[in-house]
Amino acid sequence: MARFVALMRGINVGKAKRIAMADLRALMGSLGYTDVKTLLNSGNVIFSARTAVSLNLAQRIQSAIATELGVDCLVIVKSAKEIAAVMADNPLPQGEVDPSRFLVALTKDVASLRALHALEGEGWGVDTLRVGEHAAYLWCASGILESKCATVLLKGLAKSGTTRNWATLQKIYALTTEAA
Repeated sequence: MARFVALMRGINVGKAKRIAMADLRALMGSLGYTDVKTLLNSGNVIFSARTAVSLNLAQRIQSAIATELGVDCLVIVKSAKEIAAVMADNPLPQGEVDPSRFLVALTKDVASLRALHALEGEGWGVDTLRVGEHAAYLWCASGILESKCATVLLKGLAKSGTTRNWATLQKIYALTTEAA
């Protein structure tokens, strides 16, 4: 069995797209996944599954959430190995100093990640964006809510990706690497 994380985009933000984490854990169990844990209330589910392609897992989970829970949301699945690579490849170590100002964008496929390279050349003032092999990394010096780059990045990821701050990603990494 391999460890994975399913990342839902836009659930439990405001009053729309509400999903109880207990319902999400139960749904994941009904799909045959084991060692299911949720992190926070924002759609982070760590689970074990027989080795499979992350994209196929994501499509299956996204479809089940829509059918069983009535919520249409993008789901991105990454393996424990992929999360480890995202952590190791961080090109912006200043983000580790204040993880609440450091966003990591994870995409459903390589093409969606490569498309973010176009944003790197823009002048983002005090913000710094770097697109790596496994993720895009955004340091928001004045905070995420003040970042024009974060706004553009999130709009650009609407159908192909989601973000997590560095602190949340560290917790996800710890949960994907612990013994099930």
